[in-house]
Amino acid sequence: MDTIKYPPKEYGNSLVFVLVKPWYLSEQQVKTISDGVTFPANSSDQTRKELDYLFDLQSRRTPQQKERVEFLADIGYWPQINLLQSHNDYEQNLKDLFFEGREINGDWCTAENFPHISKLLQGIMQDMRIMEFTVKYKLLRPRPYHLERRLEPLARINSPSFASGHTLWAFIQACTWSEIIPQKRTDFIALAEEIRRSREIMGIHYPSDNEASRQIAHKMLTSYFKNEKFKKDFQQAVAEWKIESKKFIK
Repeated sequence: MDTIKYPPKEYGNSLVFVLVKPWYLSEQQVKTISDGVTFPANSSDQTRKELDYLFDLQSRRTPQQKERVEFLADIGYWPQINLLQSHNDYEQNLKDLFFEGREINGDWCTAENFPHISKLLQGIMQDMRIMEFTVKYKLLRPRPYHLERRLEPLARINSPSFASGHTLWAFIQACTWSEIIPQKRTDFIALAEEIRRSREIMGIHYPSDNEASRQIAHKMLTSYFKNEKFKKDFQQAVAEWKIESKKFIK
């Protein structure tokens, strides 16, 4: 069972992100952080318990849960789309970049209204995608439905399971927003937790995929605050929020 890997025939084009240069992180930091995580063996008791847990979630999945988790599944910022304003998905991509900010603060929380925050988040998300696919294609963990035939996932994903990309962006953004707006930290982390659990309800991620992503997000943020380029952009983002948010908060 431990010889089972994510099947190459299901690879998508996300592999190209391992060739992209990081924005705030150094290449050595990407290597150090990505080398610091691993997943339990396919044959381990932990994996068996996680598969049973996912099957239990599946058996109790409600239509309301299905609607919400499939909505969350469609959220995602992709750096390459942002290169061309003429791209059909350009506006939606920026909207997705501010998903957490908009969910917690309101529809006025947009890239257009907060360009410095947008710049910060774009850099973080470039690093996040590089980190995500560096880990995924280094370890090639099969998806839960590759090991457990009873699982009926709500989607089939064209990249390896470990670690969860959705959970990684959810937590790295939640942590960043929490530094910009500390008084809303609890709300941002709760939203990230909902996104994390949505991947399990869908039957496409093991809990250990999600826990690894949460840990990676913490390590990335710790590294960021040692980076002068990040600290400069972060300070501009904080200053922008303090001034511009007053126009919308009543």
